[in-house]
Amino acid sequence: MSLRIVVTVKYVPDATGDRHFADDLTIDRDDVDGLLSELDEYAVEQALQISENSDDDVEITVLTVGPEDAKDALRKALSMGADKAIHVEDDDLHGTDAIGTSLVLAKAVEKAGYDLVISGMASTDGTMGVVPALLAERLGVPQVTLLSEVSVADGTVKGRRDGDAASEQLEASLPAVVSVTDQSGEARYPSFKGIMAAKKKPVQSWDLSDLGIDEDEVGLENAYTAVESAAERPARTAGTIVKDEGEGGKQLAEFLASQKFI
Repeated sequence: MSLRIVVTVKYVPDATGDRHFADDLTIDRDDVDGLLSELDEYAVEQALQISENSDDDVEITVLTVGPEDAKDALRKALSMGADKAIHVEDDDLHGTDAIGTSLVLAKAVEKAGYDLVISGMASTDGTMGVVPALLAERLGVPQVTLLSEVSVADGTVKGRRDGDAASEQLEASLPAVVSVTDQSGEARYPSFKGIMAAKKKPVQSWDLSDLGIDEDEVGLENAYTAVESAAERPARTAGTIVKDEGEGGKQLAEFLASQKFI
């Protein structure tokens, strides 16, 4: 038996960097360093754990949609232990929203072949968290999302979803799409051996024509969502200083109440 896992990952701007919007109100990626979305590292880790705990022959493919530099995200995933990678790159993809991205991912996943798709719970830039569900809908397969624990056996994926008041045990027949949270287990750090091995692992490059997608279906002008305006975040102002001269506790309580903290 064999199990084909596709892990969707995203190349995102470094959250610690000084990020700005470009003139078209998309993120100016030339102005900040990028990296593999931290939340997607958990998806890669879960794929690796499934492989390590499986008696089947497991092949892990990492898939990303993004500019040339997005290969850095793929290399990070490959150095963690994934087997191969697919990079979908096309100038017409600039500004594509979550709905358009789900179309591209679905076409790429179908072309690659899969039994299970694993995603992070959200990207660290857009933080929408809707792509796994959109992808499952386009593929016509079950979705089991926001899992903190996941396993695969006998053609079924099982997992635990933790809520505020209870935990649910969920399962779905393969093929399926799952997403995992940052509580699913700390992602491993690539070893030197893994980093060197990643340089020899195959990375396929596809464009829209390879996937049979028309340029009118993607891109900023064809997006269903749009940023209408953006402004720089205001500089921090000095905080309120409360001098305790016998009324400090009262002043603090009044301040907290005014901010609706109490």
